[in-house]
Amino acid sequence: MPSGIVSRRDFLSASAGSALAGAGVLALAEPAGEAVGIRRGDLPDLTIKEVKVYVVNPAKAGGAASDGQSRIAAIVTKGGIEGNYTLAERYWHPNWSNLGWLEYAKGVLPGRSVLDLPALTSQWTPTKRRMGQSSYASAIDNCLWDILGKAVGLPVYQILGAYRNRVLAYASTQHHRTLEEFVNEVQQCKAQGFKAYKIHPPELGRNGESKHDYKLDMEIAKAVRKAVGDDFFLLMDPVGVYTRQEALAVGHLLDELHYVSFEDPLPTKDIDGLVELCQAVDVPVVIGEFLTSPYYYGEYIRRGALDEVRFIVDNIGGISSGMKVAQLAETFSMQCQPHNWGSVFDHAVHFHCELAMPNNVWFEMTLPQGFSDRVYVKDRIRIAPDGYVYAPTKPGLGYEIDRDVLDRITIRIET
Repeated sequence: MPSGIVSRRDFLSASAGSALAGAGVLALAEPAGEAVGIRRGDLPDLTIKEVKVYVVNPAKAGGAASDGQSRIAAIVTKGGIEGNYTLAERYWHPNWSNLGWLEYAKGVLPGRSVLDLPALTSQWTPTKRRMGQSSYASAIDNCLWDILGKAVGLPVYQILGAYRNRVLAYASTQHHRTLEEFVNEVQQCKAQGFKAYKIHPPELGRNGESKHDYKLDMEIAKAVRKAVGDDFFLLMDPVGVYTRQEALAVGHLLDELHYVSFEDPLPTKDIDGLVELCQAVDVPVVIGEFLTSPYYYGEYIRRGALDEVRFIVDNIGGISSGMKVAQLAETFSMQCQPHNWGSVFDHAVHFHCELAMPNNVWFEMTLPQGFSDRVYVKDRIRIAPDGYVYAPTKPGLGYEIDRDVLDRITIRIET
């Protein structure tokens, strides 16, 4: 295993805390600014002046026609700094359409300071805690971190407290339909420099029908291991479709094949089944992608229903809540494995968390490389020849919008 990858029975935390623990946004931003010669009086006015949404059609500038229209959140300060994040539809969360984001943000942000970030995005009040996290707050949180980084001239992870400057990538597959597709792809990934590969097994249903074959998944797991040898790291993510019996069968095989991660083998709500599975197999069981509040993780950790913790920042309140979950996992000597999927900004927010937390190993690189590219972003996320993804150097989220391209593809600006 690479440095930092150990079984749940052997894992010992290497750090007792991180830069966010017990510190407010101001306490983070000011020292970060001073580190690059910026004093508090030198900072631009961080009062929020305007909230808007760019509705864009990437195909107008040579983007993939399949991208269709998309929406980009923008929060602008009186000092002229703009923070951005994507507003996308994802999976099955009822709040994930983000269709009401603009009106919500206009109601809570103008006139407030970016330094009020926790008060603007926290879900601590009882009525909000029991409802689950609103994605509206998540997009706000990510935009405000983008602004803070730009205000002090640093990438977000350095404000959070940099633990590393690179993260080892695994290649994360699409749901191919045949064994041969996975075998061919993993061989290509190894040749490209990847040192790890995660299988999303076939979805065999048609026209929206959910159908899987766990026996086929087991054959794929064996064939992929044979194709790359024993010195290559393999992960499995069936996205919660197995029964308890199927998960046990696959998990025991993954133990024999020395896989290092078994993500979402069961539906997230089946806590009893997850406890049973964690006790029965050695491969780390990874859960959290479908939890919709940072306050839901405690039950899973307390009951031993997971071995490694996972999150999507859009689900749980943005970068701020992602770091809370990472620190919770760290205090229980658990690794944290953030999700990565979608646009370059989706990758970026998780990447900054990974760079700032000690208890992370992996960067999830969606296949094919370039899947996350957007025509309106100048920078690209790729693995280096050594298999790592290196930290961005530009301020804020670190991946710069090409304003000329954005202007060309913008259909309208909603205010």
